[in-house]
Amino acid sequence: MATLSLTQFLTLDGVHQAPGGPEEDPSDGFTHGGWSVPFGDEDFGRFMDGVFTRPTAFLLGRRTYEIFAGYWPKQTDPADPIATKLNVLPKYVATTTLESADWAGTTVLRGDVVEEVRALKERIDGEIQMHGSGGLARTLLDHDLIDTLHLLVFPVVLGTGRRLFADGVRPTAFRLTDARTTGAGVTLTTYARVGRPEYGSYA
Repeated sequence: MATLSLTQFLTLDGVHQAPGGPEEDPSDGFTHGGWSVPFGDEDFGRFMDGVFTRPTAFLLGRRTYEIFAGYWPKQTDPADPIATKLNVLPKYVATTTLESADWAGTTVLRGDVVEEVRALKERIDGEIQMHGSGGLARTLLDHDLIDTLHLLVFPVVLGTGRRLFADGVRPTAFRLTDARTTGAGVTLTTYARVGRPEYGSYA
């Protein structure tokens, strides 16, 4: 049975929308696209290269799939570990609206997303990776289907934009398994899901 990990770029105020460029996702009038780019130093690159040494498959939401499919198939350098894994390994996109999925190795999941992902985890070994895909991630978090979070928190506050942990998210406890900071000030944290939170009082 596979584990499912999520790697998500976040601002200090929890925004995940359009980290990679101004035109990546301007929906809802978002004007801050590309906010992660100034912090992409060597430490950041090494961490991301390490993440991409582990997957056996990828799971993406429709919007993230379209962004990736518009860029990564054009990156053909065999020495690029990220491009190589994304272009070679199986990819699954959860969508009911995507007309076609032409990126080689892509399978469209059109059924109930929770049941589709649960079945996918049962029939694949290794690590299925999600990157971005905030809407899909929130749904899967609410059903305890994401096992590991890699949260990359950038030292910037935007005030607007889509947030990963929006109101109504299911209460969940995690255990910190790794933490480091890049030279540019990005905190790289890894958490394992452990179950429901525990509560107490300092009184």
